[in-house]
Amino acid sequence: MKFLLFFFSLIFFLSGCSSLELESVPSSEQETKRILALGLSHEENLIEASKLDNPHKVAVVTLQLKNAREEKIQAELDLVDSNKYADKVVILDEGIKFISPEISENVKNGVLDTDVDKVTYSIEGAKDLNSKLMSHQLNLSLTYNSKNKRNYNSVKFCDKWNNCDELTQKINVISVNASNCKNNSCVYKEVISLELTDSFLIDSIEKGFSMRLMSKKKTNSIKIPKAYLMGYLKIAK
Repeated sequence: MKFLLFFFSLIFFLSGCSSLELESVPSSEQETKRILALGLSHEENLIEASKLDNPHKVAVVTLQLKNAREEKIQAELDLVDSNKYADKVVILDEGIKFISPEISENVKNGVLDTDVDKVTYSIEGAKDLNSKLMSHQLNLSLTYNSKNKRNYNSVKFCDKWNNCDELTQKINVISVNASNCKNNSCVYKEVISLELTDSFLIDSIEKGFSMRLMSKKKTNSIKIPKAYLMGYLKIAK
């Protein structure tokens, strides 16, 4: 009986030691955080990672260190660009209204080189004097060459992996104009606006935000960059 008690006690002790040993092994993420906390250069970080005793962990930690370096570089670029955008925000009515700089860019929408839409956007903000709360409006226009106008009617917001909300949000159609009509096609310009909450913009500041502007004929993917949003919110607050 004493032997059985000793035998089971020994098994329990050994299994406990084994469990402690497994728990004490740092994960790849923990090793990456440890190395980054050393405050070394990127090259020194890679040397430190190469000292790990598991080849797979070396590869994973090395990749994580490279990603962290790229994110740091991008964050520094975003900060510089955000300051440039902030300098161009227009402040009106003694700090009650704010207008971001207008940005225009060409967006490919098909297989041909001529399949290009011109997208222009800006953000306007207003502060309620009583509640001190901010409201925001995204002003957006699309200029395109087509046989028919597209009649955009709604948007869906999307994450960085391009997964979009199931629910759509209605837009305000400001105007739809046609010009330079020839060969059964015209240059159309659709101007719309979209209400955005202060909390939505603040939650989006770390990555910007993407959306799909939709009509029955066409869907456009539009991204508002992080640096642009950072610059606007530095002033509109």
